[in-house]
Amino acid sequence: MNFTVYSKGGCPFCTRIKQVLELAKLQYVVYDLDTDFNRQEFYEEFGTGATFPQVTCNGKKLGGCTDTVKYLREHNFV
Repeated sequence: MNFTVYSKGGCPFCTRIKQVLELAKLQYVVYDLDTDFNRQEFYEEFGTGATFPQVTCNGKKLGGCTDTVKYLREHNFV
């Protein structure tokens, strides 16, 4: 399973989801706003009004922190 976290600095939910993935011993890559992508590219990928973080798994969009934790629970990762 390849998880990708689209994150921005100072975001408590971004920090939280990275901690959850670490504790679950899951491999993930982090892309940071203004370093790896800009806001326009983010909105083009996830839709206008999308919030941080956004997480994907093997290319499938899981959503934000709450939706990702729900996915991890449903699939017995946590």
